[in-house]
Amino acid sequence: MSETDSFIDEVTEEVRRDRLFGLMRRYGWIAVLAVLLIVGGAAYREYSRASDQSAARALGDALLAALDTEDTDARSSALSQIQTQSSEAGAIVALLQAGVLADQDRGAEIVTLLQPIVDDQDLSQDYRDLANFKQLLHAAESLDTAQRRAGFQALAEPGKPLRVLAEEQLALLDLQEGDQDAAINRLTALLDDADLTQNLQQRTRQLLIALGQDLISGN
Repeated sequence: MSETDSFIDEVTEEVRRDRLFGLMRRYGWIAVLAVLLIVGGAAYREYSRASDQSAARALGDALLAALDTEDTDARSSALSQIQTQSSEAGAIVALLQAGVLADQDRGAEIVTLLQPIVDDQDLSQDYRDLANFKQLLHAAESLDTAQRRAGFQALAEPGKPLRVLAEEQLALLDLQEGDQDAAINRLTALLDDADLTQNLQQRTRQLLIALGQDLISGN
């Protein structure tokens, strides 16, 4: 390589460096911003994860403290004062509070307490169905039998998680209306349901026996 060629190469390389530094001075902030965004995003994710875990622990501690209260009025009051950061957490607290109110036979308050959960379109349908089921259980004073039957029938549709429990309630409504044959047919079909839990199976068998049915052992 001649000295001229070497000189040209050196000048070309110098020009490239000058252009590179110029570009960095002009657009380098974009690269810096990208790095900051990446680092900041990772830090935010870690912060959010830690914050979520902290909030979950705080909620758990508050629930345990409230449920550990012996007096039912104080327990219900403690649950109502728990602050939540999501609709799901709020639904869980309300459902627990409804359980306390049920122990006090305060059905009308349960219906009112759970109505916002039933109406919340952003909540999972499972939460809404559970709140609706509990409402129907305690709505004898505010809803007539036909309304409660319609509610339980909606929850007894195939694929619903509370289907077998709703079928049990429909059988009880049959008995309440004096239709013993319908109740027996519903309970007999329920015994053969693959989703039947052991406790519900026991209750169903006991009710059928009380209705005079001679069940074959093991059925």
